[in-house]
Amino acid sequence: MPEQFVQFLVTGITVGSTYALVGLGFALIYNASDVVNFAQGEFVMLGAMLSIALLTAGWPLPLAAIAATLLTVLAGLLLERFAIEPALGAPVVSTIITTIGAAIFLRGVALLLWGKDFHSLPPFSGDAPLHLGGATLLPQSLWVLGMMVLLVGLVHLFFNRTLLGKALLACSFNRAAAQLVGINVRVMLRLAYGLSAGLGAMAGILIAPITFSSYEAGIMFGLKGFSAAIVGGIGNPMGAVAGGLLLGVLESLSAGLISSGYKDAIAFLFVLMVLFFQPTGLFGHKVAERV
Repeated sequence: MPEQFVQFLVTGITVGSTYALVGLGFALIYNASDVVNFAQGEFVMLGAMLSIALLTAGWPLPLAAIAATLLTVLAGLLLERFAIEPALGAPVVSTIITTIGAAIFLRGVALLLWGKDFHSLPPFSGDAPLHLGGATLLPQSLWVLGMMVLLVGLVHLFFNRTLLGKALLACSFNRAAAQLVGINVRVMLRLAYGLSAGLGAMAGILIAPITFSSYEAGIMFGLKGFSAAIVGGIGNPMGAVAGGLLLGVLESLSAGLISSGYKDAIAFLFVLMVLFFQPTGLFGHKVAERV
């Protein structure tokens, strides 16, 4: 039983790392615009499918992954420029509906390009399993974990050590004040969409060798990433990372100890319980308004 528990824990952290990256993308965009971008899951799907398509066309895997990430970043920038920016000043609900429409559009394009078939990437460094105590670990899981730690660390440094990151943080705290001191809020908004699209694409590329990808793979990743952001406290980047890892471990334990048929239901039930007892999320800050 202890060996099985370690196996479930390793699997949960691997899947949770993907949720963490998607949730981080949600938090970045929410900070910049107060909008929940429901097209975030489609960035995950695009990263995976584009890298598979380029690899099939004869590109080396590293180049295919880099090009797929850049193309997904371009899709994120185009989404902001032609869908989000024209809606600035509109009610938040209208902007959220716009992102849902963008997600449906991207899914439809992917269906036309790649059909309904399932696709996968080859593992980055072989598929010979590694043994960790009583658990079996795929080398690709180490890539997922390592890249998640690296990307989260880079995002943290970006926000705390660079002028551009601090400008983006300033927009998240008070956009009007940021604009008054000379920060271009629209550029910061595009930067947030580009970063979140890149994070989503890399999450999709990392997980594609473990789970099959298809045109509709982004739906569940988007929901789980959004749940991670909610659990961690929407707008809290590091909280979204912790929420993603927590959700992944909970899913894996419920699938292994109860039934795989209930893992999604249990994960979403946990999100509802968090919202019921802690509406701002486990790591969110309570907001007080003076009137």
